[in-house]
Amino acid sequence: MIKRTGRFDWFLFLPMLFLLAIGVVAIYSAGAARGGAFAQMWKETLATGLVGLFLYGVLAYFDYREMLFLGAIPAYAFALVALLAVLLFGSTVYGGKRWLWFFQPSEISKLCIIVFLAQIYGTLRERFRGQFRFKGFLLAGAIVGVPALLILMEPDLGTAITLAPAAYGMLLAAGVWRRGLLIALVSGILAVSVIIGAVYEAEKPGVEPARREAILKVLPLRPHQVKRLKTFVFPESDPCSAGYNLMQAKISIGSSGFLGKGIGRGENNRLKYLPPSVSMNDFIFCVWAEETGFLGTLILLSLFSLLCFAGLRIAFLATDPQGHLLAIGLSLLIFAHVYVNIGMTIGLVPITGLPLPFISSGRTFLVTIM
Repeated sequence: MIKRTGRFDWFLFLPMLFLLAIGVVAIYSAGAARGGAFAQMWKETLATGLVGLFLYGVLAYFDYREMLFLGAIPAYAFALVALLAVLLFGSTVYGGKRWLWFFQPSEISKLCIIVFLAQIYGTLRERFRGQFRFKGFLLAGAIVGVPALLILMEPDLGTAITLAPAAYGMLLAAGVWRRGLLIALVSGILAVSVIIGAVYEAEKPGVEPARREAILKVLPLRPHQVKRLKTFVFPESDPCSAGYNLMQAKISIGSSGFLGKGIGRGENNRLKYLPPSVSMNDFIFCVWAEETGFLGTLILLSLFSLLCFAGLRIAFLATDPQGHLLAIGLSLLIFAHVYVNIGMTIGLVPITGLPLPFISSGRTFLVTIM
């Protein structure tokens, strides 16, 4: 099972290593501004990163094909059991059940689902391209839909959102029923458009309260999700409450200049305008952007681009369909995390709780992504 090869993909490893270093620095700066336990979180991130590097180094020398063959089904079963367990026994944090003891099952489940899809559709790809095209499409809907529904019940919309493009890209590459995938894509775009349009109609200035309640009553959204969509549609409507984080994020990024204000010298960071609950997690990009400016942001985005490109390069160099699909899924997962996380800090997408790979604090997600 262990590969007898001296090859090591430095093109993949070095961007990850630099991103991890940036994450430690950013969390150190964000934590130092808040003091107390927050000031020590960079040490936790560094220790978690070292664990991740150890696992990365060990797993890099195992044959992933045998690991997929032996572990894909148990991994998917573990994901389902863990997601059910967190709903029944998980800890409630910020209004959602996402923690089961010391880890977040939703983060691990994304990797388990991608591994399972790679094994199933890599092994049976020719069948799903032929007479079983429709059955392959339905099977994919069940494989992705069941855990996605459990994740949404936590609720954790951000995790479900990032899982969608990864799974979709894998199924597209596997040659699953293209017409069905197109219908699913168009349906998803229409559903999102209708929901955003409905929130706009309900929350626009001058709308009657009765009409607002009638519209919101039929939407499958929780109150905090409605507030986030309202902030996305009307960014300046509630700057002291629902729109506060977005406003401060834009101020942090927009005031940074070309070289930034220096590590530990960002005013928005030091004056705690970005709340401690988000500055080290969902909005850590704002801390880095304010303190390193356009140049630091360009370096960060370049490293992420290199990492995703390295993953896609592996996908096209892979000689087996399982490895091809696995690399595509993981690359798209990282890209989705980066796009949604940075996009929500500048108002391109609605705000949702989602970490930035290698940069945000969080033990489960960091080890999983490494």
